[in-house]
Amino acid sequence: MTTTGEDHVPARGGPWWWDRRRGAVLDVSLGAVSALECAAEGVPFARDAGIPLAVGVLFGLLAGSVLVVRRRWPIAVVLVAIAVTPAEMGFLMGVVGLYTLAASELPRRIIGSLAGMSLLGTLIVTFVRLRQDMARDGVDLGDWFLPFASIATSLGLTAPPLLLGLYVGQRRRLMESLRERADSLERELQLLAERAEERAEWARGEERTRIAREMHDVVAHRVSLMVVHAAALQAVARKDPEKAVKNAALVGDMGRQALTELREMLGVLRSGGSGARAARASVPLAAVGVAAAAAASRAAGEGESDGPCLSELDELVGQSEATGMVVDLSVEGEERVYAAEVEATAFRVVQEALTNVHKHAAGAKTYVRLAHRVSEIAMQVENEPPPEAATSARLPSGGNGLVGMKERVAALGGVFVSGPTDAGGFRVSAVIPAS
Repeated sequence: MTTTGEDHVPARGGPWWWDRRRGAVLDVSLGAVSALECAAEGVPFARDAGIPLAVGVLFGLLAGSVLVVRRRWPIAVVLVAIAVTPAEMGFLMGVVGLYTLAASELPRRIIGSLAGMSLLGTLIVTFVRLRQDMARDGVDLGDWFLPFASIATSLGLTAPPLLLGLYVGQRRRLMESLRERADSLERELQLLAERAEERAEWARGEERTRIAREMHDVVAHRVSLMVVHAAALQAVARKDPEKAVKNAALVGDMGRQALTELREMLGVLRSGGSGARAARASVPLAAVGVAAAAAASRAAGEGESDGPCLSELDELVGQSEATGMVVDLSVEGEERVYAAEVEATAFRVVQEALTNVHKHAAGAKTYVRLAHRVSEIAMQVENEPPPEAATSARLPSGGNGLVGMKERVAALGGVFVSGPTDAGGFRVSAVIPAS
């Protein structure tokens, strides 16, 4: 397989069944040498068989040239070599044919059968020829020499090419297996890299969403109150100077708190610039998310606690009442301490709901209900329709407040519902598991 996952296709640069030209050249050269060898050995064969010399030479040429097709039909080459063994020709063809047969992908039983036939044929021909030569020359070397020489000759012509072919074939298959494993591993690594990139992109998106939600919670409430106080300041500046001074002080305090929280988050954003360029791609988002959460947790408590908690609801309601909003807070059930993320989420829901009342229903009476139950905590913020004479502070809305509240509650396995009431107001309700 290639790095893109496509199958390897051999580059067929040679004619017919050869994959490469050098393979074709090698086989043609071996076939030519084998043909010349068999043609030369065809001369004594024709003389002994009593046939014309030209027939013996032509027979040798045809038999030896079969070696050209050794890659395509190795069985045919070995069978021809076995067939011409009695004529004492085709030794090169037999050796190369056995090697090619053993290195091929043919079943082992076929390779073993043909190798045994070649061994037996060589053994019989060698035994007969040696016996005839010894009888003709009157040589007597003992009864042991003839079997020993026959067996040694047949093994010498059969075993080495057979073993070498088996080794080369096994090594070739091993290399192909390793190549396939490497390609498979490369594909798996590529898929893992793609999945890791997808997870990293998803994580970056989630982190950006969390940062945006935290910054919205930190800034939106205080800035909304600042705008409301500024509008009230403009209305009473000449009629009630004392109240105007009080409103101006509140605006200043809230502005300083908002600037402090923004400065903390922006400071974390800038901290990766000079000293940690190498980690710029991964550290800032996570770090800013942590810093944003920390800053958001100090939004309602002026930096004195680790995070917003339900005990600060009175202060939160007081800030809204200071702008002239009528807020009715009621708490049901036995108060107890919840996990930090549960209390922070409940506080943020009430905070964002009050901010929305400032934005869209200025002057409307608002009811805040908090219920401590056995396994959950429920909250509801409902406002009446705003009075017709109420002046709007013209606060901008990005449409992300309700989405952020729903995401916070859903992250803890809770339920969030919001929508207009029959009386013309608006209601925000949430239920969060206590554990």
